[in-house]
Amino acid sequence: MVLEKLAVSQNRKDEAPNIELAELLVAQEDTEGIQELIEGLQMKKGIANDCIKVLYEIGERNPLLISDHVDVFLESLTSRNNRIVWGAMTALVTITEYKADKIYKQIDKVKYAYTNGSVITVDNSISVFAKLCKADRRYEKELFPFLMTHLGTCRSKEVPQHAERISICLNEENKTSFQRVLNERKPDLSSAQMKRVDKLMKDLAIL
Repeated sequence: MVLEKLAVSQNRKDEAPNIELAELLVAQEDTEGIQELIEGLQMKKGIANDCIKVLYEIGERNPLLISDHVDVFLESLTSRNNRIVWGAMTALVTITEYKADKIYKQIDKVKYAYTNGSVITVDNSISVFAKLCKADRRYEKELFPFLMTHLGTCRSKEVPQHAERISICLNEENKTSFQRVLNERKPDLSSAQMKRVDKLMKDLAIL
């Protein structure tokens, strides 16, 4: 059984067994094993936490192996277990480009997690929103202004990282708004944060 190979099942407190399991399942393209992990999300907390870890590690290596479970990850965004929520959002980041339509249809769940989730959940939600913008101009029409509002109001220390996450969906029509918001945030930034933002803008040729 796959669950026997989880860190918690081996009384391990490190993540090495979970990463090794993810690599094994990817190498074998073991869809049955992945289904066991999906079912494990409904088990006790320790098992569920390790299962979501293995699932998003699989997604980072071969997103198509977990993409058919998109509805499970979306549903997990409303879990009362914070580890499941941010793990599910991390998994969604890896599969958004393949399941953009399904994710957009349940965008309210992503927004709910963005509003109520941890810092890691919010970080990864920005990537989900940006990938949706990139996937379809219809989604961009709704979500890019949402991202600009976020970038204009988030904590200063988040501006560089979130700007980098958003930059994947820039195009000729929206990059002016992005540039304007970043310029407005510059007085709030430390010298290190400013340097990182300036580098991004230079790389994007919008400085």
